[in-house]
Amino acid sequence: MRNTFLLSFSFLCASVLSVTGCSTMTPHSSDSPQMANLLLAEPAPVSVRSQMAIARYNQILAEAPLKDNERAELFYQRGMLYDSVGLSGLARADFTQAIQLKPDLAEAYNSIGIHYIQQMDFIQAYEAFDSTLDINPEYDFALLNRGIALYYGGRADLAIKDLQDFYAKDEADPYRALWAFIAEQAVAPESASAHLRVARDKLDAKNWAVLIVDFYLGRIGENDLLNALVIGVTSQNQLTDRLCEAYFYLGKFHNALEHRGIASNYFKLALSTNVYEYVEHRYARLELNLLREQAFRDVQAQ
Repeated sequence: MRNTFLLSFSFLCASVLSVTGCSTMTPHSSDSPQMANLLLAEPAPVSVRSQMAIARYNQILAEAPLKDNERAELFYQRGMLYDSVGLSGLARADFTQAIQLKPDLAEAYNSIGIHYIQQMDFIQAYEAFDSTLDINPEYDFALLNRGIALYYGGRADLAIKDLQDFYAKDEADPYRALWAFIAEQAVAPESASAHLRVARDKLDAKNWAVLIVDFYLGRIGENDLLNALVIGVTSQNQLTDRLCEAYFYLGKFHNALEHRGIASNYFKLALSTNVYEYVEHRYARLELNLLREQAFRDVQAQ
């Protein structure tokens, strides 16, 4: 799922990945106890068009006589391009400069807030998203991002409202339903599942991610979901995008069941896609860091 919102192909290479020691505690995981027959992503290449656009922005910012608000907009646009090719440090520097030049640039606050989440600097993230919504109360994705910040910041009870409000603005979107579920699951698993079942009937059946919701509800198995990833796919890019999303949510599913080895592998697979713009890619590394911290605490407790 992109946070700010293709040709035919003649491949699709399935590869077997065997992971020993994986438990099989639920019907979802028992049909694929060793993560077998996974479809591996071809990492998304760095866009030549994005690189050329960055070079052009560099030239304009260095040579053109610009007003502060114009320069701020260019810094913001270049920052978005840096983010899209995985240059997060340069992106954050550009968002910071954009805000300094234009303190009412809501989009820049939203973008830098995402970086604060990834760095687990949650107080700064809350402030950034609050600023976005103060400037533009209709900026929907700030609700998503503030909800995610609250969720990862250990305040899932507060995250529920933001993520449910975000979902309510488009009840046909399965990703919105999933994030509302993820936050509520951390507080009240039974009611979260009940709300997701109700939400399922309102989702856009044409959106492939409805299958992820069906998996979470136990209506299809893990292999069914993985096998369905290629249905309707018309390009390698589209497949890679789907894999990024599917592997992240599979990681979240197994992590909730404390299948940490499986969860870790799925988050790594999501990262391997290089789909830097997607929410799922952004937070897969954060999930891995949290898993490592939990493993360290477990060792210390022994």
